[in-house]
Amino acid sequence: MLPDLSPHSQASLVGRVWRPGIGPAIVRVDGDDVVDITCRDFPTMSDLLAGDDPVSAARTASGERFCSVSELSRASTPEAGPDDLRWLAPCDLQAIKACGVTFAASMVERVIEEQAAGDPDRAEAIRAKVGGIIGDSLAGLVPGSPEAVEVKRVLLAEGLWSQYLEVGIGPDAEVFTKSQPMSAVGWGAAVGLHPVSTWNNPEPEIVLAVSPAGRIVGASLGNDVNLRDVEGRSALLLGKAKDNNASCSIGPVIRLFDDGFSLDDVRKAELTMTVSGADGFELNGASSMSEISRDPADLVAQTLGAHHQYPDGLMLFCGTMFAPVQDRDAPGQGFTHHVEDVVRISEPALGSLQNTVRLSPDCPEWAFGTRALMRNLAKRQLL
Repeated sequence: MLPDLSPHSQASLVGRVWRPGIGPAIVRVDGDDVVDITCRDFPTMSDLLAGDDPVSAARTASGERFCSVSELSRASTPEAGPDDLRWLAPCDLQAIKACGVTFAASMVERVIEEQAAGDPDRAEAIRAKVGGIIGDSLAGLVPGSPEAVEVKRVLLAEGLWSQYLEVGIGPDAEVFTKSQPMSAVGWGAAVGLHPVSTWNNPEPEIVLAVSPAGRIVGASLGNDVNLRDVEGRSALLLGKAKDNNASCSIGPVIRLFDDGFSLDDVRKAELTMTVSGADGFELNGASSMSEISRDPADLVAQTLGAHHQYPDGLMLFCGTMFAPVQDRDAPGQGFTHHVEDVVRISEPALGSLQNTVRLSPDCPEWAFGTRALMRNLAKRQLL
């Protein structure tokens, strides 16, 4: 399936594509045309988004139409080689950060992971216990509010307070490094699971594109691949659970904020997700940004400001309300991935992001990093 960009012919869509024999290109999507707009003014996506008016710069840039969206998407497969035509993640030098536990549903599941110590066999019984005590008390709760303080008091009395509830309803958001600059994969690529994991899931999320000045300039879709058993054993294993080869996908493009699309549209975004397995299994999930506990602008303010600068900008995953509780392999164990699952995340204003699940060692090695990009751009006389 293609990434559903055709309905957005008037949208300001920018991305990155690998061009055979050339390397990474900054592109504008005009209907079904993919136009290379890479130039000395913005040789990187980081440069484009750091400008005063990324929309005008992208729309008025002269460029070369070199393929169609349909041709590009057909070429973007998990088997694509290092110099084959393919979608890349639309970011390059930006830091890739993520906010966790921003929805009540996912917050409860994190508590369950922690209580189960990463053992899916214990999850169902703990889910029933936690649900019976918490009930609907978290719905509509404003983090850091007096009501949240009271919920914390009750949970402490029941012995159910958790570090996940602390960042879910406390004053401070959880912000962590999802993966390294240049390491995310794009539409059609394989996404990776660390081979030690036997309990894991996709996480469909909105990803904000943020300039070095802290302006939110656009949004994309992302899959924050998650290892529930690893993180459940200890939150100190978050790096191992989140940052592995090909464990982060973003794309297919960044939709820039303009007269037809703004942060208010992000706040209303409705994400859907399907997981289709080679075994015939199908999982359907959803995440509604209208139910997020923290406003996206607040998440950015807690990430970037006087306390922390990002001179190349950042991409910020906003979290998900998707809670993978549908049983797959055994009753009570919930969902876990199988190799060759196809994950498709969609949102009407942002298109769709599709990836195939593999083990991280079986995904193409991450070999093209920042040094390689700088050498490539210098050779092309773009620096």
